[in-house]
Amino acid sequence: MSFLSRLAVKSSGFSCIRRMSVYPQHYAEPVVQKNKQIEQKSELAKLHHVPIKAAVNKASDTVFHDDTKEKMVNYITKKGNSALARSLLSKTMELIKRTQTEHMNLAKGDDKDKINTNAETLLKQAVENCRPLLQVTAIKRGGVNYQVPVPITTKRSYFLAMKWLLEAAREKERKVSLPEKLAWEILDAAHGQGRVVKRKDDLHRQCESNRAYAHYRWS
Repeated sequence: MSFLSRLAVKSSGFSCIRRMSVYPQHYAEPVVQKNKQIEQKSELAKLHHVPIKAAVNKASDTVFHDDTKEKMVNYITKKGNSALARSLLSKTMELIKRTQTEHMNLAKGDDKDKINTNAETLLKQAVENCRPLLQVTAIKRGGVNYQVPVPITTKRSYFLAMKWLLEAAREKERKVSLPEKLAWEILDAAHGQGRVVKRKDDLHRQCESNRAYAHYRWS
């Protein structure tokens, strides 16, 4: 047993478990973005004499920063080449904007106002439409493995949604570039259709059919 394992076992007997961190517990979390600083102005005024943790390197207060895009860049990145991943996502956003603008120009009457041309909003909407709420996990009872539906945490649901979007784009024909394939998948998911939304619905349908085994979660 390693030193950290022995330390974890020893500390499990205490009521208060302290996680490993370079900062003491009384240090406050940093608030980098300006809009959040304005919203939490009254709460931040109480922290004038409280030490604050240093912000991470990727944190930014620019209006162009978005957490969903940063996570998507991290999931696209391979072998640490984040610059290539960022350029691929930028091309994807450009293709989404171009496609929606063409649809808006071809539309007639009141249909023009209904078409959303904001690529960032469409990306967030696509991720929200692909987020699963439940998943099945194998639990063994009496020598039999049961597929038991269990809820998913918010962080993992966002991860699965972005992962499924990228997998669906990469499974398409290799003659087409990744930005084009990813743009098609995001547009389909934003409108509630496509393979990723079907995959989420199939997972929910499987959870619904196995709801009789839901009590095995606690047994």
